[in-house]
Amino acid sequence: MDTLHEPAETLIRDRFDLSDRVAVVTGGTRGLGLAIARGFAQAGAEVVVVSRKADACDEVAAALRADGGRASAHACHIGHWEELDGLVADVYRDFGRVDVLVNNAGVSPVYERLTDVTEELFDKVVAVNLKGPFRLAALIGERMVEAGGGSIINVSSTGAVRPTRDIVPYAAAKAGVNAMTVGLAHAFGPAVRVNAIMPGPFLTTIARGWDMDVFAERARTFPARRAGDAEEIVGAALYLASDASSYTTGTVLTVDGGAQWSMAGTGDAAT
Repeated sequence: MDTLHEPAETLIRDRFDLSDRVAVVTGGTRGLGLAIARGFAQAGAEVVVVSRKADACDEVAAALRADGGRASAHACHIGHWEELDGLVADVYRDFGRVDVLVNNAGVSPVYERLTDVTEELFDKVVAVNLKGPFRLAALIGERMVEAGGGSIINVSSTGAVRPTRDIVPYAAAKAGVNAMTVGLAHAFGPAVRVNAIMPGPFLTTIARGWDMDVFAERARTFPARRAGDAEEIVGAALYLASDASSYTTGTVLTVDGGAQWSMAGTGDAAT
């Protein structure tokens, strides 16, 4: 059939369809990762929910299946390099391929002063936010190239470009994620697309530590005048995961309600 004469709505729907694709989502049991996992399941993907806690992974996977989606669980600490080979081996054993990888797992511990940041804390932040995602993207990206295609989505943070005093190690790691995204796009192209989503302030679990009065005052300077809801990240993730973004790679897509252009203040929630 001549696709030029198909209904436009059919073409658009098909471009965003993830049916029969395997999507691995790290940090998939809460916040933005959970919203992305739900969105992908609703779009037809087989979602592999990855997080540190096995019970949380099982719970989310069961909930996705109860809603009519296809999902499985796999516990893994993304900051532990040695665990990632096993994760990849298990997923390829069970499904034979990975079509979409979302590197969403992240951590940003609270500290009062920069001198309170210990070497252990600094290394943990870098391991979870940068080192682990690099290793996982390297392992899966090379297999994607061999298979002829795929999409890798790294979840960054507007802190990478607007760092504040309370997120310095986190912001540095996320700046590395932005640079890594461009480098991986070059390394794995043209078959595999590698992009990043750069979220601003979202009302996820990390927002529980915010002074909401202070944040509300700051939010008045945002074009959107508010923080985002987790579900508002799904459109960007679905675009980058699907055929709709077939000519998009090496891109860092900001989803922040315009917050990065406001005065520096409260940190954001990327996971």
